[in-house]
Amino acid sequence: MARAKAINVKIPTVRVIAGLEQALATLEADYATQSAKEAQYEIAKKAWQKEVIDYAVANISKAENFRTNYRNWSNNLNIDFDLTVLEKDLPTEPEKDFEVIHSSTYRESKKEIQNAIRILKMTDEETVNTSTYNAIAQYL
Repeated sequence: MARAKAINVKIPTVRVIAGLEQALATLEADYATQSAKEAQYEIAKKAWQKEVIDYAVANISKAENFRTNYRNWSNNLNIDFDLTVLEKDLPTEPEKDFEVIHSSTYRESKKEIQNAIRILKMTDEETVNTSTYNAIAQYL
């Protein structure tokens, strides 16, 4: 297996700081709007589930392999069946168009970005070397 040659690039410190500040602002904005996006997703998911139920009930005559399970202690009846359908007939399931950021990940990433910004603002160097850039590249 061939080994890639190392890249030796000097990047202006000012641009790296600006990139990190932008990444920090994006991280904070994404985390702040996460609960609202999650609520919208849950509403869309419940609407989709209702559409699937409506579709299954409308096509119950095509169902096969019925299975029932009655729970005496809770008075619940579970009915399970198989329904062969064409994918185009099913409602489209909503997808999350955002990434869930857990609070611990958020705090850790925010702290690391802020530390990198503070350190880079203290330097007199005009450029950032590749090893420093590699340490912070995941946030840019």
